[in-house]
Amino acid sequence: MIKILFVCHGNICRSPMAEFVMKDLLAQAGLSHQFTVASAATSTEEIWNGVGNPVYPPARKKLAEHGIGCEGKRAVQLTGADYDRYDYLIGMDRANIRNMTRMCGGDPERKISLLLSWAGVERDIADPWYSGDFDATYEDVLEGCQALLKKIGLEKFRHEKR
Repeated sequence: MIKILFVCHGNICRSPMAEFVMKDLLAQAGLSHQFTVASAATSTEEIWNGVGNPVYPPARKKLAEHGIGCEGKRAVQLTGADYDRYDYLIGMDRANIRNMTRMCGGDPERKISLLLSWAGVERDIADPWYSGDFDATYEDVLEGCQALLKKIGLEKFRHEKR
């Protein structure tokens, strides 16, 4: 079982988009049973009295345009224990990576990475909360998730078949 945690600042736009895009890609590939995929925030800004806010409506709408649902998802915060719980902790931007590394007490196993780095692109995924460009964010998330799946998922299964 491969365990992936996507992380952004508030867990209401980018990281839940990545979570549900990846779940959709896995379902299409018939690999859902081989993966656990979730998302979390580095901040508590979208969590009130222990209850997280749902996915931001424009992000929900963008996912729905592609036939992807995200019902029931609520913001949760990354914890230090998540480092041991997940195989990959994937941040959306460099500020997320810095905060993730601090919150996890470092990255001795090199589990923390930038999503677009899996696609060979060393840039941040813009936060649509500020940019308003949910199309660009969706395209970046899709590119990163496709590359991540290709590199960690399909390679793993290719080696297991030998």
